[in-house]
Amino acid sequence: MKEVKRILSSKTNHKKLDRKSQLIDIALELFATNGFEGTKISDIVAAADVSQGTFYWYFKSKESIVIEIILLSGNELLQVVGQGYRTTGGMVQESVDASRNLFVQLFNFAEKNRYFMEILLKGMHFQPAIQRELDAIRCDIQHAFTKNIKRARELQILPETTYPERQAAFLLSLVEGVITRWLIDKEKGKSPFEGMTPEELAEEMVTFEFYGLMGI
Repeated sequence: MKEVKRILSSKTNHKKLDRKSQLIDIALELFATNGFEGTKISDIVAAADVSQGTFYWYFKSKESIVIEIILLSGNELLQVVGQGYRTTGGMVQESVDASRNLFVQLFNFAEKNRYFMEILLKGMHFQPAIQRELDAIRCDIQHAFTKNIKRARELQILPETTYPERQAAFLLSLVEGVITRWLIDKEKGKSPFEGMTPEELAEEMVTFEFYGLMGI
């Protein structure tokens, strides 16, 4: 009997997690497409085919589900960026390869989480509490890039004259701009990156990062 109860309890917990994940996925798409103000809780529950009571079982408000989305997806993104932290030194080509791999993972994440990236990059400036969370994620990403660059300098992969904070800001701006043009602006038919795979984009990105416009 105890085993039966355990199995039933496990199934119930899985069902709850599935339902919560469903609400998050639907809300994420609606917020990215229609904006915070243009999305109502009634829209979310209608798309999920559940009652409003079910929504409030998991979330206190529309704001709370947005913040949970930001924290969950933001942490995943930070884990991707954190993989660029070097533990050993290497030749220039090894650094190029490592950066290429990081950008492939970063662009793969962006492609799979397009709605989150749209919210992160466009912002929700009329919702101060939510915008603070988005700004915090972007600051954390820049800090992670800074940490990676400082580590590369410690390992003598980059010269001592490197300014990690400044270079991290440049790098983040470059990444954000590319992702915006690649994923968001492509819907408007004006992206120079249209049709490119994450691998192709990463190759272009790392070439520009290391060799600049001159390609040397």
